[in-house]
Amino acid sequence: MPRPRKWRKVCCLPEWRVFGPVGPGKGRANMQVMTVDEYETIRLIDYEGMTQEECAISMNVARTTVQRIYNDARKKISAIFVDGDLIRIEGGDYKLFTEIEHQQGYGSCRRHRGQNRNYIEIDDEEND
Repeated sequence: MPRPRKWRKVCCLPEWRVFGPVGPGKGRANMQVMTVDEYETIRLIDYEGMTQEECAISMNVARTTVQRIYNDARKKISAIFVDGDLIRIEGGDYKLFTEIEHQQGYGSCRRHRGQNRNYIEIDDEEND
C-alpha cells in the first residue's frame, strides 16, 4: 500500500483559474490542469523570490518535493507558450493556511498581508 500523500500548505486560492493564449486560433488549444500546489510553488519561487528551501518550509513539505512540483508546473506553463495550450488551476493535495497561521507570519501571500480574513481548510474531495 503506498504512503498517503502529505498535504501542502497553500496561502490562498488564485483569483484567476484559467490562463492561455488570446486571439485567432485560441479555440483549438488543449487544456492542461495545474494543481493548486503547483501554482503555489510558482507563486512562491518565481513571484515572491523564495528559494526552494524557503518554499518547502512555507508549504510544509521536503525541498525535493517542492523541486518536483515546481518542475511539473514549469512544464505545464511552457505548454502555453510553445503549444498554445490553456491551463486551468484546480485540485491537488493542499490545505489553506488558517487565519492564526497568517497572523503568526506563516505564508507570504501578498493579498492577505495586513488584512483580516477568515480562512478555512479545504479537503481535496471538496475540490472535485
